[in-house]
Amino acid sequence: MIRVKWVFKTKLNLDGSICKHKARLVVRGYAQQYGVDYQETFAPVARYDTIRLLFIYEEQLDGVVAPGKEDYVYLLRKTLYGLKQAPRAWYETMDKHLTKLGFVRSQSEATLYVKTDDVQLLIVSLYVDDMLVTGNQPGLIQSFKDEMNKVFETTDLGVMTYFLGMEVMQSCSRIFICQQKYAMDMLKKFKMEDCKPVSTPMITNEKLSKDDSFEKIDEGLYRSLIGSLLYLTTSRPDILFDVSVLSKYMHSPSEKHFSAAKRVLRYIKGTIALGVQFSKSAEGDLKLLGYSNSD
Repeated sequence: MIRVKWVFKTKLNLDGSICKHKARLVVRGYAQQYGVDYQETFAPVARYDTIRLLFIYEEQLDGVVAPGKEDYVYLLRKTLYGLKQAPRAWYETMDKHLTKLGFVRSQSEATLYVKTDDVQLLIVSLYVDDMLVTGNQPGLIQSFKDEMNKVFETTDLGVMTYFLGMEVMQSCSRIFICQQKYAMDMLKKFKMEDCKPVSTPMITNEKLSKDDSFEKIDEGLYRSLIGSLLYLTTSRPDILFDVSVLSKYMHSPSEKHFSAAKRVLRYIKGTIALGVQFSKSAEGDLKLLGYSNSD
């Protein structure tokens, strides 16, 4: 028998205002035992295995106990949030359904599906229970949404403006992605919202090392900061090299390393609106460009 609980969450709009309040019933999956309650939990990246769903017993939740059946338990017939095998079961369900609709799964990215012919193109990308859809014909996209609504209860959020902490601005000729709100929240988290901006993320010719002569700092704090910076590199490739260097010292950070990391925050403060822009070429065709530099 596995206990359950309610998880309450407030979803915010891009401007920080309240979008809606959500209540979700979840299973306390940490109580599951491997080999007894579940077998496979792998969420796909490149390969797939067959999963067998187990029936899990859970106790009745406070407030929804059936009168006269207080000592009864529920038999869970499908996966619920919190089970270790839930992400895997959900992916398998989506994979089967998209395949049934005629999509072909990418061989290199297990969550990317493509449906195409000589004229039409439809691309679907999965991120757990979120889905990004794009295509070359609006009617084709709408038909896909209608097909999904026949099987799943979905919410259409329209043209993408915010996803996984990224702000997305679209026009006919470009797509601009930034993480301005995320960056501001990060500055507040590390009490750097009032810091003085700098023009470069690191000091020229500064050499970081594992020198033990500097005072050590809390590893948890340093790792949290570097982890936050790594997520920001999604739309800020200009700090990727610096954050990569700083990440080498997460096992034993010193005051010097922490000071260098805070300088990256000061750089972000002065360049908070920067991001990545994808522009349509004048020729109208798709060109893949790559840049490299000698070490």
